[in-house]
Amino acid sequence: MKVEFAPLSVPLQRRLQTAAVAQWVCSFLGLAQCCTAVFIALLFTRFWLVSALYAAWWFTDREKPCKGGRRIHVFRNCVIWRYMRDYFPITLVKTAELDPRQNYLMGFHPHGVLAAGAFINFCTEASGFSTLFPGITPHLMLLSLWFRFPFFRDYVMSGGLVSSDKESASYVLQKPEGGNLLAIIVGGAQEALDARPGSFTLLLKNRKGFVRLAIQHGIPLVPAFSFGENDVFDQVNNPQGSWLRRIQHFLQQIMGISLPLFHARGIFQYSFGMIPYRRPICTVVGKPIPVQKKHRPSEEEVDQVHQKYLNELSELFEKHKAKYNVPEDSHLEFI
Repeated sequence: MKVEFAPLSVPLQRRLQTAAVAQWVCSFLGLAQCCTAVFIALLFTRFWLVSALYAAWWFTDREKPCKGGRRIHVFRNCVIWRYMRDYFPITLVKTAELDPRQNYLMGFHPHGVLAAGAFINFCTEASGFSTLFPGITPHLMLLSLWFRFPFFRDYVMSGGLVSSDKESASYVLQKPEGGNLLAIIVGGAQEALDARPGSFTLLLKNRKGFVRLAIQHGIPLVPAFSFGENDVFDQVNNPQGSWLRRIQHFLQQIMGISLPLFHARGIFQYSFGMIPYRRPICTVVGKPIPVQKKHRPSEEEVDQVHQKYLNELSELFEKHKAKYNVPEDSHLEFI
């Protein structure tokens, strides 16, 4: 006999959605530090062997973030990500087919404050990536620093995150039978400092390393723009040249991560807090840009492909912006 459960009430669904987003925000704001604290604290208790054994295993497993990571399908399909998807909501739009016999390098724009669209679309199955792109395995690059935290490294690898260095990228892109997609948030942490509602500024004008990587491996480039990514948080005003911006750049050079002073709503009230606004995020994946393989491309060849990528990204934005309530006079700005 089939057992049917009554659907959840709308208020309960909204509470679960908020809880899902809250745990995700907390995981990237403090979980890494908490994991480190637990790891150290266990060494001074009768459970010290847990940390000792983990440390030994961690040493033998230290290269895993650079070798494709270790995705866990149960993690990617967890119901909590569907609640997080519905909170905003987040959607993934395909505009062209991706051949599973090829590998791809995707540029994701913009970074936003916490890259919610990139995480849900490429690190979970909540938006149906495998259904939209059958035969393609997504990998999202994350700053290498985050893989140095015990326990937390395993958490992020479970979703398909890999280390953001050249060795890691080459490992993913060299799969002989194809079917790998490496997503890079090209603007990186520095671009997060310009993430605020209505901003379409991309740190991309002089970011050409991903283009050179694509040429060296002879793989297509795929532009992707996430509409609404910058709209889910407000940020303290930090124009170029301001004392706050200088401090943020200084701290980024020391720690490797940016520290945007963002805020939005709270869990039980809507005036102030660290929970993002309920605003839709739609990630539109463009068509692949063919790239001819060359082991040592010249600067001119890199510039040529880079300019073509900028043109394709701008065209993707202009073609779809009206659907997502972007003003007609708004255009991408590359800095």
